[in-house]
Amino acid sequence: MIAGIAGLLLALVLFLLVPVEGQLWVQSLHIVAVIAWMAGMLYLPRLFVYHAEVGPRTPQSETFKVMERRLLKAIMLPAMIVTWVAGAWLAYTIYGFQSGWLHAKILLVVAMSGLHGYYAASARRFANDMNGKSTKHWRVMNEVPTVLLVLIVILVVVKPF
Repeated sequence: MIAGIAGLLLALVLFLLVPVEGQLWVQSLHIVAVIAWMAGMLYLPRLFVYHAEVGPRTPQSETFKVMERRLLKAIMLPAMIVTWVAGAWLAYTIYGFQSGWLHAKILLVVAMSGLHGYYAASARRFANDMNGKSTKHWRVMNEVPTVLLVLIVILVVVKPF
């Protein structure tokens, strides 16, 4: 809830108060937020692997629950919101949402956000001792954000269409 309100305030500040000349500052903010979000997206499924190995209702499981919750709430969610808000400002200000590569990038970021949602729901299942997935599943899911990230970076840098 607090992260959502903060995201709305950030959006208002960026879209209403930051002139086009502030592009490099917003771009820097966007990059830092992406790095923080991706760090969490790569680390959380690794925690799920370890969490699934120890099983429910163990002292280690309780520690993983705290780690997962803090990673999601304190790092990943705020970073995702800042990524989206700053990215939307950049897409609107620089490209007017008109480039083909940008549309593909946004589609991949939507997919990354969906994956974030899947991870958040999975963390809730772990918190309720209801994980039904194997460590193999979590090892595979640990690779998905990497693939999405590589494709996004290629689109941004190469701008193939």
